[in-house]
Amino acid sequence: MNSPRTEIESLLAIDVGSVNTRAVLFDVAAERYHFVAAGLAPSTADAPYKDIGEGTRAALEDLQRITGRTLVGKDERVILPGHPDGSGVDAMVLSMSAGPLLNVVAVGLLQDVSLESAQRLAASSYTRLAESIWLNDHRKAETQIDAIIQARPDILIVAGGTDHGANKSIANLMEVVGLACYLTPVENRPILMYAGNQELAGRIKEQFDVMTTVRLAPNIRPDFDLEDLSPAQICLAEIVNQIRGARVAGVSDLAVQSGGYTLPTANAFGRVIRFLSRIYDQNKGVLGVDLGATATTVAAAFGGKLALHVNRPLGMGAGIEGLLDPAQVAEISRWLSIALPEDDLLDYMHQKIAYPASLPVTPEELAIEQAIARQALRVAIRGIPRGLVEPVHPDGAGLSAPFEPILATGAVLTQAPTQGQSMLMLLDALQPVGVTTLVLDQNHLAPALGLAAGINTLLPVQILESGAFLNLGTVISPICSADPGTPIVRFRLVYSDGTEATAEVKQGSLHVLPLARNQTAQLYLEPLHHTDLGFGRAGRGVKITGGALGAVIDGRGRPIRLAGDPSERQEQHKKWLWALGG
Repeated sequence: MNSPRTEIESLLAIDVGSVNTRAVLFDVAAERYHFVAAGLAPSTADAPYKDIGEGTRAALEDLQRITGRTLVGKDERVILPGHPDGSGVDAMVLSMSAGPLLNVVAVGLLQDVSLESAQRLAASSYTRLAESIWLNDHRKAETQIDAIIQARPDILIVAGGTDHGANKSIANLMEVVGLACYLTPVENRPILMYAGNQELAGRIKEQFDVMTTVRLAPNIRPDFDLEDLSPAQICLAEIVNQIRGARVAGVSDLAVQSGGYTLPTANAFGRVIRFLSRIYDQNKGVLGVDLGATATTVAAAFGGKLALHVNRPLGMGAGIEGLLDPAQVAEISRWLSIALPEDDLLDYMHQKIAYPASLPVTPEELAIEQAIARQALRVAIRGIPRGLVEPVHPDGAGLSAPFEPILATGAVLTQAPTQGQSMLMLLDALQPVGVTTLVLDQNHLAPALGLAAGINTLLPVQILESGAFLNLGTVISPICSADPGTPIVRFRLVYSDGTEATAEVKQGSLHVLPLARNQTAQLYLEPLHHTDLGFGRAGRGVKITGGALGAVIDGRGRPIRLAGDPSERQEQHKKWLWALGG
C-alpha cells in the first residue's frame, strides 16, 4: 500500500459482502472527522451478475440520496479527488468479503509446528484448507503429489525451518511441490507463497518462477518457539485480492479507483482491533467479532499482537452450512426461547442457506435467528489462535481471558429489535469474564477504519471517539458454583453526587445497575459464597460508565448452566431477556 496522507478531508469506503454492499462516507466538520452516512444495496458478486460494480453503484446511489451529495460522475465512476463545489471525495478505500472461497494446500516441516502455523495463516483469510503435506507424512511422494493436484489449490502456502535453520528438509518438500505444480495445467497452477527459512527464499523463487507465480513472505516461524503471522497475513491478503480480482468482475476497476487501498474485510477488521489493543488496558486484550452471512471473523489482539481467524462456512446465510451437523443443531435448540421441533429448525436453516438475504418476520423466526447467532459465535471463538494467551475456556463454553472492550458487528446483532437482545446474544455466546464493555458497530464501520488508517491515521482515531459506535454497557461477570437463587454478590454503586444504590445479585440472574448512558459511578462489590470477581480487591471499587443498557452484573456463572428440561430452559431465556428490557 501507499504512504499515509494527511491532507484528505472526505473519504468513501466501499465494503462488498456476500449479501450487502455498503458505501460509507466520512468527512470533516468543525475540524474533526465524522461518520456522515452509509448507503446499502444487495451485493451482486454472485450469479446472475457476478459483477460487484452493479451492487456498488446501487449503494452509492443510496448514499447520494441520503446525503444529497454528488459522488459519482457521468461516467459512473466515483469523482476523485473532490471538487470545490462539494462533489466527489478526496480518497476511496475498498474491502471485500464476497467472492469465491479459495482452496489452500499447506506445506510444512513439522506437523505440530510450522504446518500448524501455515494452517493458522490460511485461516486468517477467506480460504478453505483443502490438503496438508509435512515432512513426516507417511504417504508416498506420488500419493502426496496426487493429493495436491486433486485438491485443486489456488494457493500453496509453504513454511518450515527457522531462519538459518533447516535447508535439506525443505528442499525435499519442495520437490513434491514442484512436481505437483509441473503436472498441473498451466492455467490452473496455484500461486506459491513461501514463508519459511529466508536463506532459501531467493533460490525457491528462482526455481519456481518458471512454472508459476511465487510470492515471498517473512518467515512465520523465525524461531522454533516464535510464531509471527502478521507480515505474512498482509502477503496472503494481497494474493486473495489478486485472485478475486481476476475472477469477479468489477473488483479490479474499484481497486484502481481506491489507489491500491484495498483489503479483504477480515484483514481490515483485524487492523482496527489491533489498533484498539494499543490504546486500551494493556493487561487485557481487545476482542472483535464480525458475524456475517457466509463467514464469522474473530480478531483478538493483545498489546498490538493480533490473532485473526476467519471461520467459513459459518454465518447467518450460506454460512449456516457449517452448523448443520446433528451436534450443532442440538446446541442451537438449547438456545431457543420457544418450543420448536428439530425438523422445523432444520427447515428454517436450509431456507436461510437458499435465501440468505431473507429476514425473520415472526417472533418464532427471530428466536431461531438469534439462537443460530449464539451458536455461530460459540463455534467461532473456539478458533481463536493460541499463543498470545489462552483466550477460550478449555471446555469451549466461552472466554477465559479478560477483554476490554469487545466490539461486535453483523446485522443479526446490530439490527436486533431491542438492545437487550443484542447484549444477551453476546453474553450467551461469548460468556466474558471479569469486567468488560460491549460495543456494537451498527454501521459496519470497523473495516473502513482499518483501511482508512493507511491513508490518514487521524481519521480512525476521531471516528472511534465520535460516538459512531454504540456502547451497550459495562458487564461484570462474577464466577460462583453456588445453587441458583443463592446471593453471590452484594454491590454498592456510588454516584458522582454522593448518592448510592445497593442490592444483592443472586446466582443464575442478570441484574441491570441503575446507571444512565455516559453516567459514571464507583462500583463496590462484596463477594459472597466464595464468588470469584475476577479482578483486584473487592473493597477497592471499580469505576464504570453507563452504556445504552447501563451496566450489568451477569450472575449466571461460567460456563452458563442451562436447565436440562426444555420448558425450564425456555423460561430461563425469557427471564434473562426480560431482565435486559424484553
